[in-house]
Amino acid sequence: MYNRPYRFEFYDTASSQNYTLLRPAVLVLCYSIADPASLQSLHTKWKSVVEQHFSYDEQMPIVVLGLKRDARCEEDYGGSVRPLAGDGYGDGELLNGRTIVYPQEALKVAQGMRCDRYCECSALTGELCNEAFEDIARTAAMTTTAKGGKSDDPACAVM
Repeated sequence: MYNRPYRFEFYDTASSQNYTLLRPAVLVLCYSIADPASLQSLHTKWKSVVEQHFSYDEQMPIVVLGLKRDARCEEDYGGSVRPLAGDGYGDGELLNGRTIVYPQEALKVAQGMRCDRYCECSALTGELCNEAFEDIARTAAMTTTAKGGKSDDPACAVM
């Protein structure tokens, strides 16, 4: 891409302190499509973490990546909306009262956080995995331009 070699390094930030030591070229914030609370966590928790610990580079692009795309069934793409979840689901409040996140809900959160890209993929089925990696690489390569990777509100491209 752009006639330059690139190297990807992925870090799982399960530790409460490890992510503060990283100096990434691009941030990929992941959430589970099967867990609406994980998307809500991007906005309520991780937005402030990103602003606090990664504010050293205003041009650093941020990508929101929805995982477990296979959790949605075929009917979810036909225009119908799943019924509300029953009372026995989890301890917390559901984002939309359902057990999955629809793309438009996640895109709205990504736009509100001024993220540059929104992608989805499924490791189980392999659906859109190559496209997600390519889009992340393309977004990282954009930071080598004078404009950088940060988009203006509410620009957030859907892959």
